[in-house]
Formats: sequence, C-alpha cells, structure tokens
Amino acid sequence: MTNRHIQELPADQYAPRVLDIADPADAAYLERLRRDDSVLVVDKSNLLTEEMAELVPPLPAEIRDEPARWVYYPWRRAVLHLPGPRAFRRLRLDRNRNKITSEAQARFEALTIGVVGLSVGHAIAHTIALEGLCGELRLADFDEISLSNLNRIPASVLDIGENKAYVAARRIAEVDPYLRVDAVPSGISDSSIAAFLDGLDLVVEECDSMDIKIAVREAARGRGIPVLMETSDRGLLDVERYDLDPNWPLMHGLVGAIDRGSLAAMSPADRAEFVIDFLERDSMSPQLLASMSEIGTSLSTWPQLGSDVQLGGAIVAAAIRRFGQGLSLPSGRIRVCLDDALDGLCQPESPARTQCSR
Repeated sequence: MTNRHIQELPADQYAPRVLDIADPADAAYLERLRRDDSVLVVDKSNLLTEEMAELVPPLPAEIRDEPARWVYYPWRRAVLHLPGPRAFRRLRLDRNRNKITSEAQARFEALTIGVVGLSVGHAIAHTIALEGLCGELRLADFDEISLSNLNRIPASVLDIGENKAYVAARRIAEVDPYLRVDAVPSGISDSSIAAFLDGLDLVVEECDSMDIKIAVREAARGRGIPVLMETSDRGLLDVERYDLDPNWPLMHGLVGAIDRGSLAAMSPADRAEFVIDFLERDSMSPQLLASMSEIGTSLSTWPQLGSDVQLGGAIVAAAIRRFGQGLSLPSGRIRVCLDDALDGLCQPESPARTQCSR
C-alpha cells in the first residue's frame, strides 16, 4: 500500500522542536538558529503576555510564571517564542469555555486518537486538534496530495506531492506545537495495524479502501477500540462501540458476514454494490448513488465536496466530545444532512411582527 513516491521523513520534518533554554543543549541549538540568516526568528511574547493578563479569572501564578519556550518549525525555517505548555493550552482554549468545561477539557487531554485516511480525515484531525479533544493524535495515509484533492483538503499548491499525513501533521503543529502528533506515511497494512492501534482510545476510519475498512474494524474489535466513520454524503456518522460490545457485527452486519478474502474475490460491480449496501441505498443522496455506476467510466472516483468534508469534522468532533465525557454514544448511525435542514427554513416567531399583524 506504500506509494513509491513517498519517502518516510524524520519526525522533525512534520513535528516542531520545542526548546527549553534552561536545557544547555536546547539553548545552544537556539543560538545556532539565531545565527542562521535563513531562519526567521519571531517573538510575540509581549502580545501573548498581554492576552494572558486579560484572562478571566486570572491565571494562577504557577501557570502564569511558567517559563516560555522557543518552538522551531523546520519546514517553515522559523522559530517562535511562545508560552509554556500549560499557559499555551489555557490561553489557546479559553474560548472553549463554557461549551467545554475545564474538567472535560482535562479529560480530553488524556485521550489518544488515531485517524486513518487524511482526505476527509484531515478535516476531522484538524478539528479535534482545534478543540483540544485529545493529548495525542496518530495519522496514517500512504497517499500524497494531488491537485484534485484541493477541493476538500485545506492544503496549498505548494503541498502537491507531499504525503497527506505529513501535511495534516504540519498544519496541526502550527495550531498547537505541544500536541503530540505521529504521522505514518506508509498508511495501514497488515504489518503495521497492530502498532498503530496499540494504546488508542478511539480510531476514526476515513480510508477509501474497503479492504482497509474491514481490517481496521477487525483489529479494533479484537482490541475493544471504538470506531467512528463519517462520510461526506448526507452527513453520515457511523459509530461501532467495540469497547462496549466486542461481539458487535462488523459494519453493523449491513454487508453480511464479510471478510477480506471474500471482498478480494469481488468484481468491481460487486464492490460497488457492497459500498451501496454499507451506506444504505435508500439513505444515500441521489447524486452519489447515480455516481457509483459511473466510476471508472465517466468518473475517476466518487464525488466529494469541501463543505461536506468540513461538516464531517464538526460531526465527529461532537461525537468525540460525548465519548470523552462518558456520555451516551451507542453503536449506530445518524445523518446530519444540511440540504434536508435547509428545506425546513421558516420565519422565526417575532413578537414585534405578531403585534403589528393584530
């Protein structure tokens, strides 16, 4: 499954280097960066100190006085002066309150979440990071950014040819350099799936390959790890709580007793029917259903819209907030279809308008 164009890079090509000048080695490294004319040095500590001083309630002294860090982004050739990890997190996530309580935010920080497939998965991983819904992210995708991805992945033309997991990891690192993100540019395979799932609290499956969809669920069920999936068609969120019921059927039993061996023997037409069965024919959008028979002839693959993908990030984040707080999130599925919702537009009840009509 590895793309022959993708070369696995050292972690410092997608993860920032956090420097604590109290460490002599870090201090020496920072000095070398300062002397390098090709490295941009950015110090906005005064602005951030002012912002911290405006927080309500005020930060406790142990967080307010936490030593700052310098953070080096190799792919940007830039080093920034930023608050320490606790102060940074408190300030960055301040606007989450009270939609996310401080207690819930602390619980989320203990979660380790994996995302397999970084097209739809890019929006999901980025939203998880934005809201601070985990303390560690693992991202897996063997594929590289292409121009046709830029209708739904918020990357740039400069990222074409770059591995999708690396691009997502870099974008997240520029939001929160303290969030641990591990990128797996080889994607998921039989030899790597165990290591990828090891220690995860939850996995989000967003890959195109039906073989890998099944493999992720088989391995997750064996380890009692819940699987979430969101499709970019009519806002389908799919939840399989293998942590609550290790005997829950793969894919809710919608495709029968399927295994990877029988899937490999299917013709392209049978595979299309397999996908339709899983997505439930009567619940699919007419556009996607009609497109399934055109794949390989008038369409290279199924259509996806950027707005639907961004919605998927929001839907999965909402589910993870429930999961992380121990709220109800049973196995099953729901559709959050904006087109259906917009059909219900109506005038709000206005007291002023009601009085005028009398």
